[in-house]
Amino acid sequence: MDQGLSVLCVFGTRPEAVKMAPVCRELGARPDRFRLRVAVTGQHREMLDQVLACFQLEPDCDLDIMTRGQSLSDVTVRVLVGLEKVIGEQRPDLFLVQGDTASMFAGALAAYYAQVPVGHVEAGLRTDNIYDPFPEEMMRRLATQIASVHFAPTAQARRNLTECGVAPEAIYLTGNTVVDALQQVADRAPPPWPPDLTWVDDFDGKLILATAHRRENIGTRMEGIFGALREIAQRHEDVRVVYAAHRNPRVREIARAILGGAPRVRIIEPPEYLTFVHLLKRATLVITDSGGIQEEAPALGVPALVVRETTERPEGVAAGVARLVGTDREAITAAADELLGDPGAYREMARAVNPYGDGHAAVRIADAIEHFMGRRDQRPADFTPA
Repeated sequence: MDQGLSVLCVFGTRPEAVKMAPVCRELGARPDRFRLRVAVTGQHREMLDQVLACFQLEPDCDLDIMTRGQSLSDVTVRVLVGLEKVIGEQRPDLFLVQGDTASMFAGALAAYYAQVPVGHVEAGLRTDNIYDPFPEEMMRRLATQIASVHFAPTAQARRNLTECGVAPEAIYLTGNTVVDALQQVADRAPPPWPPDLTWVDDFDGKLILATAHRRENIGTRMEGIFGALREIAQRHEDVRVVYAAHRNPRVREIARAILGGAPRVRIIEPPEYLTFVHLLKRATLVITDSGGIQEEAPALGVPALVVRETTERPEGVAAGVARLVGTDREAITAAADELLGDPGAYREMARAVNPYGDGHAAVRIADAIEHFMGRRDQRPADFTPA
């Protein structure tokens, strides 16, 4: 008796968990066609656990690899060794990974060593600079060489894959699962604000939500980003800047030195995902170097200023809902000043048009897995942005 395809989903960070949760949910909803197993690496422990709770995901295996001061080499080795045993025990028909992290790459490599086919969710993103973002750009390129089936979120990502020599029949255009996740939680009742955000409901001005954490930005670039946030708050009395502090000690050190005590600036702990989504809904503007937020903000009609030198997500820039402004303090400040002071310019960006997804990416991925593995005759239709 056919018990369905055995699929082992692996992830280890908060962004991976958010984006894989809808896929796990969809595969789990088809028990006659899939035998789902979930393994987490614990690359980000506390932040990962928050997302697992939010989406009610219970892993079948937890490597729990996180240690204080872990390096990329530490993570890669522990994931590779840990998953070797898991794959040997499970012997899945397909090993599913997401995105561009060390957990993704080491997991894909472990599956390759075991000669298990790899499916890559969010495949094909590129900046064409192997050190920006670091190490994500190289992780993505290496995953492309390992994977047997590629789930591209956008048409540009699919073109990037074909230019790398990937056969078109191995690529499925699905949209990005981050929009699925966002839609699944955005309509939930907001949780109580944590202590550092209780003032939000009584604030009727403009709220800027900021994040900054990328390795390649740490140092002079990050000083420029935080300097801009401080200056924006100083220049606009009706604005509050909320910076969600990353857990990297070096990032926090720079943030405290520049933003600590600044008028109208609040440094908060990273909120749980449901709280973050509602904070994003409340925001007037997002200033970020995050990849996922570039995809989430347009779905809520929130303009995004991307404080990076490159982006592997050019679709938002092309659609006019995001702007790549770099890391220079004056450039960031000027862009924010324009959006805060020019209603016409703001309206042009605050269009709830998302080129990244429509909330059905996980369904397409599940259908695509069945098709690629010979369990479905008809190839699923491509994602088409609205």
